[in-house]
Amino acid sequence: MGLVFRPEPRNKVTVVLGAQWGDEGKGKVVDLLALDADLVCRCQGGNNAGHTVVVDSVEYDFHLLPSGVLNKKAVSFIGNGVVIHLPGLFEEAEKNLQKGEGLQGWEKRLKISDRAHIVFNFHQAVDGIQEQQRQLQAGKNLGTTKKGIGPAYSSKAARNGLRVCDLVSDFTVFEEKFRVLAGHFLTMYPNLSVDIDNELQQLKVYAERLRPLVTDGVYFMHKALTGPSKKILVEGANAALLDIDFGTYPFVTSSNCTAGGVCTGLGVPPSYVGRVYGVVKAYTTRVGVGAFPTEQDNEVGNLLQSRGREFGVTTGRRRRCGWLDLILVRYAHMVNGFTAIALTKLDILDTLPEIKVGVSYTVDDEPLPSFPANMDVLMRVSVKYETLPGWRCSTEDVRCFEELPSQAQSYIRFIEDFLQVPVKWVGVGKSRESMIKLF
Repeated sequence: MGLVFRPEPRNKVTVVLGAQWGDEGKGKVVDLLALDADLVCRCQGGNNAGHTVVVDSVEYDFHLLPSGVLNKKAVSFIGNGVVIHLPGLFEEAEKNLQKGEGLQGWEKRLKISDRAHIVFNFHQAVDGIQEQQRQLQAGKNLGTTKKGIGPAYSSKAARNGLRVCDLVSDFTVFEEKFRVLAGHFLTMYPNLSVDIDNELQQLKVYAERLRPLVTDGVYFMHKALTGPSKKILVEGANAALLDIDFGTYPFVTSSNCTAGGVCTGLGVPPSYVGRVYGVVKAYTTRVGVGAFPTEQDNEVGNLLQSRGREFGVTTGRRRRCGWLDLILVRYAHMVNGFTAIALTKLDILDTLPEIKVGVSYTVDDEPLPSFPANMDVLMRVSVKYETLPGWRCSTEDVRCFEELPSQAQSYIRFIEDFLQVPVKWVGVGKSRESMIKLF
């Protein structure tokens, strides 16, 4: 019998990932690409993510729902790599429904993988207790969002977690497993208060609402990839430097938010991954604790913070701000292999007379060849900057590259040359229209 060769993948997925510490403006890029997408997927994280999307002057906030849910023609999919807090999911939908018409009929266009793990209320309570303990022991909390994400992924890795498929099948079996899991956490955290019966009652109601949305995720994705022509978009949550393996550990999230997470979090073979777009803010921000080499704890940082309205969507926390760190973005590119970059919030730099860009690290006057794994080393690095002239005029109304001030054009070209990756979009405002397409 002759060999039958595999055909070239039919529908490759387009991926949008954060290239820094999150809050790069991924939602806006996804929203742009979701306009003509047929399927928009989330592959990792939980409602610790926060994407803001403005449509028809209405500001929607998404944490668990893919922001593509605003596209009435697209199907949104929450993959197996996502951890789902059910009260959070339905509350988010209700809140956004009250804001505008964008979310009407969302339940008819959302599918959820039966293999996704569930975040329970006690996971969230434990998250808070763990943060308190870290604070007391070392005076160093991780700065988690207290949404139960870490404890839920811990349950998954410890193999005592519960999945969507458990909830929508025999509820008596689910109840038994749930009581065991809750008991396990009560043993570990004696001062944890869990209303087991009340939560079970809640979950029974959610099971009915959830059932029509649940699907076999592997079969669902396989059909989408190999069936009729489709535009498939994957929306990354968090960002490269928050990745559990490649991020600034331990100040990271609990999932793989780099390109590999797309394959494991959706059941997509690597050969089906097409374009990978990295979203890079024109400066750097970080929420919570952890090393931040280019941080500007001064007037520049304050200016970026106030002009950029840098507050977390999920926590409302003030973001720390600093110059663009290209060592860090180049490292994210090494892990993700970006096809092109979306550079966001360029307009925030409009008033600066000069702009600095971090181009190399040294420790004890020795150059560092790569981005360090050890956080104690990263805390001690000195950054070598390249200083570029500012443009000192508003770019907010600019709608094509040629209209940008020459200094802003040079800033973009400098980034491309350093990373050896083309910049495909430049963001100069909040709206969908303010994303300038370069090619």
